[in-house]
Amino acid sequence: MKVVIVGGVAGGATAATRLRRLDEHAQITVFERSGYISYANCGLPYYIGGVIEDKEELTLQTPESIWNRFRIDMKVHHEVTDINAVKKTVTVYNLDTGKVYEESYDKLILSPGAKPIKPNLPGIDNDKIFTLRTVEDTLKIRSFVEEKKPKTAVMVGGGFIGLEVAENLCDLGVKVTVVQRPKQLMNTLDYDMATLVHNKLRSKGISLKLGGDVIGFEEKEQLQVLLKDDEPISTDMVLMAIGVSPETTLAKKAGLELGIKGAIVVNDKMETSVPDIYAVGDAVQVKHTVTGNNAVISLAGPANKQGRIVADNICGLDSHYKGSMGSSVIKLFDMTAASTGLTEKAAKDAGIDYERVVLSPASHAGYYPGAKVMTMKVVYEKSTLKILGAQIVGYDGVDKRLDVIATAISAGMKATELKDLDLAYAPPYSSAKDPVNMAGFMIENIESGIVKQFHYDELEKLPRDGSVTLLDTRTQGEYVRGHVDGFINIPVDDLRENIDKLDKSKPVYVMCQSGLRSYISCRILSGEGFDCYNFSGGYRFYENVMRETNLIESSLPCGMDKNLGRDEKTLIYAERGTKVRL
Repeated sequence: MKVVIVGGVAGGATAATRLRRLDEHAQITVFERSGYISYANCGLPYYIGGVIEDKEELTLQTPESIWNRFRIDMKVHHEVTDINAVKKTVTVYNLDTGKVYEESYDKLILSPGAKPIKPNLPGIDNDKIFTLRTVEDTLKIRSFVEEKKPKTAVMVGGGFIGLEVAENLCDLGVKVTVVQRPKQLMNTLDYDMATLVHNKLRSKGISLKLGGDVIGFEEKEQLQVLLKDDEPISTDMVLMAIGVSPETTLAKKAGLELGIKGAIVVNDKMETSVPDIYAVGDAVQVKHTVTGNNAVISLAGPANKQGRIVADNICGLDSHYKGSMGSSVIKLFDMTAASTGLTEKAAKDAGIDYERVVLSPASHAGYYPGAKVMTMKVVYEKSTLKILGAQIVGYDGVDKRLDVIATAISAGMKATELKDLDLAYAPPYSSAKDPVNMAGFMIENIESGIVKQFHYDELEKLPRDGSVTLLDTRTQGEYVRGHVDGFINIPVDDLRENIDKLDKSKPVYVMCQSGLRSYISCRILSGEGFDCYNFSGGYRFYENVMRETNLIESSLPCGMDKNLGRDEKTLIYAERGTKVRL
């Protein structure tokens, strides 16, 4: 059996090596257009910043090492330009020699990946404007940074690549501006969760131009990034990182069926519409695990799984791709942002009747030193309690919790069942009630009717005419430092003694710092016959979303600063970078 593979990075390399492990005698040839195979796309920004020092560390294998171990013929600088599905041949162009020849196949695997979107804008071909997709791109940017020593840079696009390069250039002392047409960074997050990322980047000196629309570039003393309805930005370099599109030119020429975004249509065995031709990776259309709808999800994890499945099926095994829900994670300085499944926005756009919970647990037991706050958002379907997705932004333990929820989604668990998960506990790693369990407890309380909640986007609509009671149950010091207009202050520990001051005939909307004390307050008030609503996420979350203050990395347990003296409070608040009025 002769197998030809087009593309030697994630999916293609995985397919090739899996094929060899299943069939020692197969003839396997891989054609890769670039000069490198089996490299880590996700590691490329970190070579630019010098975190990865040796470029050799970017490539997991070389053509020589692949041949020595697997007897796979990896041909770099070879571009496949045509497919003849009837003759079962491909036309190959040797980029080094200019030679053109045909190669026959019994089975053909397409793993062409995706290409950076490069809009047709005036001045886009300036040699100070870069894209980042291949090792060659990385070396080019690294060389420019080392030789020209830019003082300023503009990232056009606020996705993974743009932000990772922004971080790495910032660490090199470059003044970075991120220009993003939408009003938020990272479309894998909802706006409210993205504000936590905005605040972190700004705290590191990165400028954000959200809602900025780039209309061209102009070379003067410095490169000018031209913006619609705004002043140009002068810069020494630009990275275009507005996304990628499936590289399906070859597939289109060969007459393969294409789907959304021009991606290659495949079945769950990764077979295309043409017999004996398979496709994997960023160029294919897949099923979204949560919705069942068609999707294009450009991530390394799915590509590698698909490569394995193709090899299995070619070798007579029965393997099926179950879809992807786009689980992803990014490091931004010391912060981590992760997501899986549907965002709230995506659920709304899909017409799903959903609910969400927002909580701010600590990364591990609060009494063990070093605990840091994370913010979690879990979205679920009301009627079925199906978990739709989750987003987490924080410092330690973010990836662990996100992976647990992603597993729960894959297992078809209900949102309330998160409370039942038996998760590892020791004070340095978690609390006895893990944040994932806490999310499950909250959802169970809501669905059982024990708690009713309201959200930040409903807060400003609440009447201020006295028809409802707006109650802040934080300490007096917390309240004085900042509160929402119209909310009166009665600390939770003083609530029972002051409950006669509240009108039982009016609904009560209750707020605290994180949502815990307000929940306790709601239970107290409900026990006395009040109609109560708990504020989801707490004032800390509100501050981040509405006023874009910096996320507090560490915090005392909710309300435990009550008994601190004036000097101690001043010290703690000063460490948090908060103005204090006592």
